[in-house]
Amino acid sequence: MTDMLHVAKREIKIGLRNPWAYSFLILFSVFSVSLLLVNSQNAVSGYSAITGSMLSLILYLLPLMTLFLGSFSLTGEKEEGSWQLLSTYPLGTMPFIIGKYVGLSVVLLTIVSFGYGLMGIISVAAGKAFELTTYLLFLAFSCGLVLLFLALALLIGSLSKNRWQALTFSVMIWFFTVIGWTTILISVLGLLPYLWIKPVLIALTFLNPAELVRLFVVIKLGGGSVLGPEYYEWVTWIHQPGGSLLFLTVCLAWIGISIAGIYWIWERGRSRG
Repeated sequence: MTDMLHVAKREIKIGLRNPWAYSFLILFSVFSVSLLLVNSQNAVSGYSAITGSMLSLILYLLPLMTLFLGSFSLTGEKEEGSWQLLSTYPLGTMPFIIGKYVGLSVVLLTIVSFGYGLMGIISVAAGKAFELTTYLLFLAFSCGLVLLFLALALLIGSLSKNRWQALTFSVMIWFFTVIGWTTILISVLGLLPYLWIKPVLIALTFLNPAELVRLFVVIKLGGGSVLGPEYYEWVTWIHQPGGSLLFLTVCLAWIGISIAGIYWIWERGRSRG
């Protein structure tokens, strides 16, 4: 636990000194205020064309930002030789990985919280209508994207030898999970027998953190009807009393499996020297 906290504190210090972090802080703050301007003419409440557009805009920015910062953090350790130095100390691989994850989570969630805090302050000062429940769901949506994509980013950083590889893999993963997801999904499902469509759709949705979080928030906003009959069971279990807790459990399992994969990659590299 002590080793993990030391790694987390070190990561927070490095993150707060990183020019990339401040660039993303400014970008996300401007982005948050822009979302407020989108909302300036209407009271945002529940799922609508405005909230759907706002969710899409957040979905484009946050995963890419998280993938860059997270993957560059691990590849930076390899390029600068910091991991070789840390390996000489009695530091376990798992405390190192979890410390990295916790430290980067603090940095990224600080960026998100600052952006939403700024948006909230300006919203109150300007008297713009923004329903509290909708506001909190947008915040939860953003935090969920950050935490899930950060696990994916560390996995990319573990597999990459340098920042250029991490950049390439990050953009590729971002494109497939965010930009091209709908087209890819339709193409894959169109090749399958009818009885296979539903189970494959569920499996693919669980593999895509962006789609997983988006579905949860859309349904919570009351937009389950726009998803189609294939997602009827999703609407049912998310709206049940323990739906949010079950979703949180799924997310924690997703992060846990990703961290286990990262641990295996680093332990394998460590044993080979």
